[in-house]
Amino acid sequence: MADQDVTAIIQVINLYGLAMDTQRWDLFDRIFTHDVEADFGEPSHWRDLAAFKSDFAAFHGPLDSTQHTMANHLVQVEGDRAQAFAYGAWRLIRRGIEGGELWEGTGWYDDDLVRTAAGWRIRRRTCRVVWWSGNPLVQETAPGIKFSLRSSVLKSEGRAGNVRFLKAIGPG
Repeated sequence: MADQDVTAIIQVINLYGLAMDTQRWDLFDRIFTHDVEADFGEPSHWRDLAAFKSDFAAFHGPLDSTQHTMANHLVQVEGDRAQAFAYGAWRLIRRGIEGGELWEGTGWYDDDLVRTAAGWRIRRRTCRVVWWSGNPLVQETAPGIKFSLRSSVLKSEGRAGNVRFLKAIGPG
């Protein structure tokens, strides 16, 4: 059962990239719980799926193209709960913006998942940027919706106890 759970959880994480790039916000219903807590760095923090979907639609709508890649999946299953960790890379393209049409970055996702009647869903997601380059104006698409450009150092976050996946796998 554990291998099937790990595969299903990785599918959920990868579906996020497809949902983002196709702007199929209905797919978020297959990825997140209705009461998801999504922390993308201050000031970007959501506590319900409807607001999360609405804001992501508003933010991503003006973009001409995006590409989100999820990689290096780590999954720890404990019954009907799981922790997952993955790296992400993304490119946002918005034509006609002064200063360049590309903004790209890399970062990590630290997820708490729960098993539901419909399958595994992310209940809590933390996303942090590690590196970015390009024109930050590309991502200024919707008033009031801003993603943190502050870089996070995984080594420091882990030592500070801010990476839930590391807590799940125990001391090294």
